[in-house]
Amino acid sequence: MSDLFEDEPNGNAPEFTVSELSGAVKRTVEGAFDHVRVRGEVGRVSRPRSGHIYLDLKDDRAVLAGVIWKGVAGRLQTPPEEGMEVVATGRLTTFPGQSKYQIVIESLAPAGLGALMAMLEKRKAALAAEGLFAAERKRPLPYLPEVVGVVTSPSGAVIRDILHRLRDRFPRRVLLWPVAVQGRGSAEAVAAAIRGFNALAPAGPVPRPDVLIVARGGGSVEDLWGFNEEIVVRAAADSGIPLISAVGHETDTTLIDLAADRRAPTPSAAAEMAVPVRAELLADLAGLEARRTRAVAQRFAREGQALRDLARALPRVETLVTDRVQRLDGLAPRLTAGLRAFAQAKRLALNTGAAGRFAPGLITGPAARQGERLGTARSQLGRALLRRVERAGDALRPLRLSEAGLTRGLAEALRRWRPTAAALDDALLRALQTRRDRVAALERLRQTMGYRATLRRGFAVVRDGAGHVVTARETAANAAHLELEFQDGRLPLDTAQRPKPRKPRAKKPQATRPCKRLG
Repeated sequence: MSDLFEDEPNGNAPEFTVSELSGAVKRTVEGAFDHVRVRGEVGRVSRPRSGHIYLDLKDDRAVLAGVIWKGVAGRLQTPPEEGMEVVATGRLTTFPGQSKYQIVIESLAPAGLGALMAMLEKRKAALAAEGLFAAERKRPLPYLPEVVGVVTSPSGAVIRDILHRLRDRFPRRVLLWPVAVQGRGSAEAVAAAIRGFNALAPAGPVPRPDVLIVARGGGSVEDLWGFNEEIVVRAAADSGIPLISAVGHETDTTLIDLAADRRAPTPSAAAEMAVPVRAELLADLAGLEARRTRAVAQRFAREGQALRDLARALPRVETLVTDRVQRLDGLAPRLTAGLRAFAQAKRLALNTGAAGRFAPGLITGPAARQGERLGTARSQLGRALLRRVERAGDALRPLRLSEAGLTRGLAEALRRWRPTAAALDDALLRALQTRRDRVAALERLRQTMGYRATLRRGFAVVRDGAGHVVTARETAANAAHLELEFQDGRLPLDTAQRPKPRKPRAKKPQATRPCKRLG
């Protein structure tokens, strides 16, 4: 009887709805596992736009879903990454919508140093594959920067060490970009500082640094983890300003050290890399100045010796000048005589040649012809005017004008033609005066260029009996009659009455006396 009752579908067991059963399970799970710590490897990681993080924790036999709410995700020092071994602290709960349970993570930490190092090596390999650590990306540091930019904490000993070393070596202008170098948001702050320095305009109100120093003191791997973040490494690799990384002590190595242009073991060493020693520079400059002075003095000495050697090979100045002075003294009398002969030849050529060409007939003939043409033109103009008047009268006569009208017409015609006749008379007079002026100018030129002006200066013209000009001594000696023309008249000469020049007698050879032979 009892077995029959137990097999019936409607027994004494309570009946639940799906929601009631899911709620009962949720309360049971959350009550039994309200605080748990789970160790596992991070599997799938999802970061939707809401800011929450969804991930899987797994081992070799099971998978546990997890969620990190937005407020907790922003406080995590080490964001979860796939393949990372972590220890998650939180509480278990269920998700009735999908009939599954999950852990709500309140804190997340790497499961020991080995997990962090494994994740660091994985990230290092990925960034190296992109070429961010390549040697060809490294840029040389400026020798003497004007402005040094420092990215570090403003309250730590790091900035004091950097300023102290810069003051001792070579004081430079320092721009500090204060950031948090540890904890949540430190990586984003350091990356923003590097990009901010690079965004400064070279000629802006805030000077753009010539070199950057990213510095932090020593610490544990967790303390320095912000300088291993990808955002910091990419900002350092993309920096247009040469960057020195000085994070931690000499034994500490972060990914920003590999991406920077230079790595310094300490912040003080970074300051030493940034600027040279001023005293050493002054000593080097003094040495170079001394070398330059010695080199210039030696160069002047060599050039002076070479100049003196060349001077000994040159002839004396007195010797060169003396020869020229003697030649000048010898040529001076010849020059004077040559000038006189040249002037006399030109004067004779002018008297004999140009004077004949400028005969009066050369000027008076054209003047007379121009006068005849002017007279002919004037008579022709008068006859043309009379014919024009007659034609006008013939044209008016058939019209049978009255005497008054004819008188007015003639008066009007005379009034119109009077200015024309006056203008023609004036033109004729001006043309005639122009011709007279030209004839007078040619006459003055003829008088000036004629030989009579030469006679007034004391010269004379010699002619033979036929009236030809005699220009040679031999012709004058052989002529029977000569005539000299002076300024005031001519003087005839009879060459038959002149004594002829005696010819020099040749010397008779002296008779040689025989020499008496001796012995």
